[in-house]
Amino acid sequence: MLTRKQHELLLYIHRHLNEYGVSPSFDEMKDALGLKSKSGIHRLISGLEERKFLRRLPHRARALEVLRLPENTAASATKNATSDPNSNVVQADFRGASPDQMARARGLEAVQLPLYGRIAAGTPIEALRDESAFVDVPGSLLGRGDYYCLEVEGDSMVDAGILDGDTVIIERCDRSENGSIVVALVDGEEVTLKRIRRRGQSVALEPANQAYETRIFPPGRVNVQGRLVGLVRRY
Repeated sequence: MLTRKQHELLLYIHRHLNEYGVSPSFDEMKDALGLKSKSGIHRLISGLEERKFLRRLPHRARALEVLRLPENTAASATKNATSDPNSNVVQADFRGASPDQMARARGLEAVQLPLYGRIAAGTPIEALRDESAFVDVPGSLLGRGDYYCLEVEGDSMVDAGILDGDTVIIERCDRSENGSIVVALVDGEEVTLKRIRRRGQSVALEPANQAYETRIFPPGRVNVQGRLVGLVRRY
């Protein structure tokens, strides 16, 4: 059984898919349900996923798929979904759609990635993992990997064009090329954004600011958590 808000959100997503061919954004869902934050939408979607009403497709724009509707609404919704009673394909009608909606339908809109917290680009700090926060990033920046975002705190990477307050896009991985900018976990508890260089058995974490010193560690103290693939900056 669904809660009232879960039922309302599922039907809204279903109608939006039928009308525009893409699922609504988190902001659109938040406004449609009268919620104050997107974290509430995230919880509702997670609940619908657990009950097998909805599925999220990873790393795709508007990546929501309605798997089924509640029994009392499924018949009427299916009747209105397509003019061909023998078709299982929902025909998207873009007449009257705004340019923004047309762009979304072509897959040009942003993809929502989780924002896990703030990472020090100066003195290392423990990364905060917040599953309720998301960032819209251009889909063209992403490949087929697993991605997340972090907010930069500090100025140690300014010469690499990474400023305090920037949002960096990270591809999750445990290996990287020499000279890559990575999210590095030091001693299992400190997380920092630095350029990594391997010197024999040692690992060097290099800043991009002459005011900071390169830190060199013996084997086993540094683990790569991901590599930098892009950056989002708000003015």
